[in-house]
Amino acid sequence: MIGQDLGGRYEILTRIGGGGMALVYKAHDVLLNRKVAVKVLRQQFVHDEEFIRRFRREAQSAAALSHPNVVSIYDVGQEDDTHYIVMEYIEGHNLNEIIQERAPLQPDEAVRIAMQIADALDHAHQNHIIHRDIKPHNILIGKNGRVKVTDFGIARAVTSSTITQTGSVLGSVHYFSPEHAKGVNTGEKSDLYSLGIVLYQMLTAKLPFLGESPISVALKHLQETFEEPRVVNPHIPQSVENVILKAMRKNPSERYASAHEMLLDLDTCLRPERLKEPKVTFIHVNDMEETRVMPAIRGDVRTPDSTERDRKAAADPEVKAVKEIAEKPKGWKKPLTVVGITLLILGLFIGGFIWLLGVLDVAEVDVPYVVGKTEAEARQMIETAGLKIEDPVVHEHNKEIPKDQVLSQSKMNMRVKEGSFIQITVSDGPELEELGNYVGKALQTAIDELGALGITEDQITIESVFSEEAPDTVIQQSPKPGEEYNPESVEFSFMVSKGRETVPMPNLIGTSLDEAKDLIKAYELTLDDGDILYEPSYVHQKNYVISQDPFKPKDQVSKGSKVSIRVSSGPPADAKEHKFNISISPAEAGKTSEIRIVYSDAQGENMEWGKRQITTMQTFPVTVIVAPDTEARVTVYRDNQFIDTKTITYDELLKGSNSSTLIIPGEEVQPTEVPAQAEVTESDEPIEEEQQEQQEQQQEQSEQQP
Repeated sequence: MIGQDLGGRYEILTRIGGGGMALVYKAHDVLLNRKVAVKVLRQQFVHDEEFIRRFRREAQSAAALSHPNVVSIYDVGQEDDTHYIVMEYIEGHNLNEIIQERAPLQPDEAVRIAMQIADALDHAHQNHIIHRDIKPHNILIGKNGRVKVTDFGIARAVTSSTITQTGSVLGSVHYFSPEHAKGVNTGEKSDLYSLGIVLYQMLTAKLPFLGESPISVALKHLQETFEEPRVVNPHIPQSVENVILKAMRKNPSERYASAHEMLLDLDTCLRPERLKEPKVTFIHVNDMEETRVMPAIRGDVRTPDSTERDRKAAADPEVKAVKEIAEKPKGWKKPLTVVGITLLILGLFIGGFIWLLGVLDVAEVDVPYVVGKTEAEARQMIETAGLKIEDPVVHEHNKEIPKDQVLSQSKMNMRVKEGSFIQITVSDGPELEELGNYVGKALQTAIDELGALGITEDQITIESVFSEEAPDTVIQQSPKPGEEYNPESVEFSFMVSKGRETVPMPNLIGTSLDEAKDLIKAYELTLDDGDILYEPSYVHQKNYVISQDPFKPKDQVSKGSKVSIRVSSGPPADAKEHKFNISISPAEAGKTSEIRIVYSDAQGENMEWGKRQITTMQTFPVTVIVAPDTEARVTVYRDNQFIDTKTITYDELLKGSNSSTLIIPGEEVQPTEVPAQAEVTESDEPIEEEQQEQQEQQQEQSEQQP
C-alpha cells in the first residue's frame, strides 16, 4: 500500500496502526494538501459481505457525529477490492501507549481525559450511537492534549437487537460490560462500564480482571469483584474512586443514568470539598450471574430409598427377633455390685485428699499491684511477695504506655496461695514503622506516602541545596532507609535538590567571539562548536556576537546549561564598500578648526565618525557599507556648523569606483605642500592606519584644487 494513490487523491505514506478488521495508514490528501488517516479493510475480508457491512457501518456511525472529541470522517471509498475510510489524522499517541509509559497517571490528568471521553460518549448516545469498544487503544491524545475517540467499527444504533455474530461477542474482553460478555442486548450504560475500566487502568496501571483466556476474563466480569482502586493506589482520592465504583457496577441500573451524569460527576470530583467524601455504597444486590454459595445438605436427611429400606427391614421376622432379644431386661445383681465397689473406692480417695490438704495447707499472700512499674521492678515485687511470674511475659504495643512498663496483670486486689503464678503484660511502646528509601524520589512522593502513615508536615524538615539532581529530588534523609521510627514522635529531615546552582546570564551581544567564549567559561556555562552559528550582518563587525539563545541577559541560568550564539560573518555578499575621502581646510588659514564627521549607511543612521582638530588642510577617509537599493551619506561639520554633505547610491557604486572625494576649502586657498599630520584630540575610531593613505592622497587633492 505504501506509495499507492487511493481514488487518485490520497497518497499512502506509512502504516501507523491496525486491528483485526482493518489497517490504518498515514496519507497525504493532495487535493486539500493535508495529512489524513486512511483505514483500509484487510484483504482477507474483502469478499465477506458481513465485514464489509460492518466496515461501512463504522463510517456511517462516525459520520453522524460532529464533536471535538470524536475523530472526524472525511471520505469513504472503494477502489477495486480496496475498501477505505478517510478520517482526521491526529498527531500524538493513543491512550494505551501513555498508560504503558507513565501509568499510574495523576488523578487530575486521568479525570481530564475521562471527562473528554464521557463528553464524546454523551454526544454519541444523544445521536443513538453506542460505541461498544471503549478501550485505551481507541482513545487518541493529540499533542495539544485534546482527546479523540475513534474506531466505531462495532458501534451500532440503539435499535439494533444484538452485537453477537455467529455465537461470538465483538469487542475487547478486558473492557467488556457484564451484559456485553453475556451477549445480550447492550445499551448506553455498557459504554460507561468500559469507561470506568479505562479510568481504573489510568489510575492503577492495572486491569481489574485478568485471566488465562478470553472466556475466563468474561466470566470474571460476570461473577467476580475487582480489587478496589484505592487498595492498589492509595493516592487516588475517595471521590474519584467513587466514580469508578459506580461506573463499574455489574447491574446496569446501579450505574450512572447517562454519560452526561457521569461527566458532571467527573467535573466536580476533584473539588477540595469532595476529595474525602464517604465511600459510595449500593443497596441493590447484583443479579448478573455472580457465584452463589448453595446451602449444605444435612447428613441426617433421609432419602426415599433409605426410608423404604428401613420399612422392609422392620417387617423381616429375623430382624424382629433380634430386636426383641436386644430389648429384654438384663439381670440387676451384677451391676449393683460393681457400683457399690466403685463408690467405696471413690470415698477413700476423697477422704485421703481432704487429709492431704490439711497437711499441705499453704499460707495466702496479697498480690502486689505492679501496673505502671517496669518489668524488672514488677518481677522483683512479685517474687518478694512469694509469688511467681508466669512465663512467657506477654508483650504488646501501646501508644500511651512507655516501653518496658507493665500494662496489666492478673489477680489484682486479692489474696492467693504463696507460690501462685501472676501473668503480666508489658508495653513495647508505640508500634514502630520501618522507613522506606526516598533517596532519588520526588519530595512530594515522600510527603504523600508519609502522610498516608499519619505523619504531619510539621514533623518534616526540608533543606534545599544545589546539586546535579533534578529539582525537588530527595538527596539525603533522616532517619535512614530501613530504620524503625515512632510515628508519634519522629522528626524527619530531607535534603532536597533545588537543581544546579544558577548564575545571571551575561550579555554576549556586541562582544567578540573570543570575549563571548571567555564569559561563558567564567560563568560555568557550556558552548559547543555546533552551537556557534554564523550569519551576515550590516550592524555587527565580523566575529562579533549578534544574538544569544535561549537565555536573555540577566536571566537566572543553571550552571552547565548549554548556550548558542549567532556571530556576524561580516556584511552580506552583495554589500558594497565605499570610501569618502574628505579633504577639509580650517575656517581661517593658520587657525585651528574642529572637524566633526557624521555618516549614515547600511549599519545605521547618523553615526559619529569622530572629531579632529586641524590647522591645515587634511584628508580624512570615511568607509561606508551600502546595501542594495539604498544609499550612504557623509556629513561634515566645522566649528559646530554644517558645511557640506555627500551621498552615494548602490547603483552608482555598481557603475563607478569604490571611492570619491569631497573637498571643503577654507577662506583662503591652502598651499599645495603636504599638510602636517592632524592633531587628534578626540576620536571614536583609531586613525593610525589612515596616515599613510592621507599622504598618498595629498598630491591628488592639490591637483584637483583650482
